Amino acid sequence: MRTMYKVRPLHSAELPPGHLPTCMYRLPNLHRAPGTAAPQEEVDPSLQALESRQEEILKRLYELKSAVDGLSKMIQTPDADFDVTNIIQTDEFSPLTTNGADLDLMLGKDYGALKDVVINANPSQPPLSLLVLHSLLCERYKILSAVHTHSSVKSVPENLLKCFGEQTKKQPRHEYQLGFTLIWKDVPKPQMKFSVQTMCPIEGEGNIARFLFSLFGPKYNAVTSTLIDSWVDTAIFQLQEGSSKERGAVLRSMNAALGKSLWLVGSELSVADVVAWCALQRTGTANTAPANVQKWMKSCENLAPFSSVMKLLK
Repeated sequence: MRTMYKVRPLHSAELPPGHLPTCMYRLPNLHRAPGTAAPQEEVDPSLQALESRQEEILKRLYELKSAVDGLSKMIQTPDADFDVTNIIQTDEFSPLTTNGADLDLMLGKDYGALKDVVINANPSQPPLSLLVLHSLLCERYKILSAVHTHSSVKSVPENLLKCFGEQTKKQPRHEYQLGFTLIWKDVPKPQMKFSVQTMCPIEGEGNIARFLFSLFGPKYNAVTSTLIDSWVDTAIFQLQEGSSKERGAVLRSMNAALGKSLWLVGSELSVADVVAWCALQRTGTANTAPANVQKWMKSCENLAPFSSVMKLLK
């Protein structure tokens, strides 16, 4: 065979031992003599930190997976719809059986001045729950009550003008703990101001009821507080202002809840019971309510604050 062309060798045999070209960068020697140990390489600290962080994340993920697996064994239904009322703790303070709370601690001390709660309400839709809560507060504190009529209202029924009853004892203003003033006014929804000069108004019967009930100083855990708020909203927006279909659904839910306990949430009366009872009275569906709801309503009406409001409805 004939050779086409000749290539010159790339490496010269005449290079002296140890001589390396300087035209390129150096690379580590990948080959070592047999029996020699590998050189010790320094580990990058950032790489060590990354590995440690990865191990910690994997450990936490494992713990989280174990916790989720444990919870999944407690839940029998696919949508995790378990009854949280079974885990309500019983170590709560009952707002109707404990001593009066420190109003100065809850509302702030105002250098001896009487704390005033001023509520505007429309006489065409009297806020029954606020009247019940006023009666409950009078059992706990010395309250200076007053009812006035705004010029925007032409006439107010006599029973609403005397909804707080007659105050037989007239004491100096500084001897009272709380001022409670109700003004019948042409407003779309109840409005409340506390510490009139500095506080923004609170609107809505449910929100005002929550504020007034907080003056009893009850202590609830997170689950109980959430359930109470849920029942208050349900009573206002679905039972009182909703359609007949929504009311029917709420009554069924109430009947189921009251089949397990005397009150809507837990073993004591709460603001949820007050608002829900008043909503039933306003809608006129009290007589057609299910059996458990009927029993619960009688329990409410056995309390003096509820029975006094019943007189206003007659």
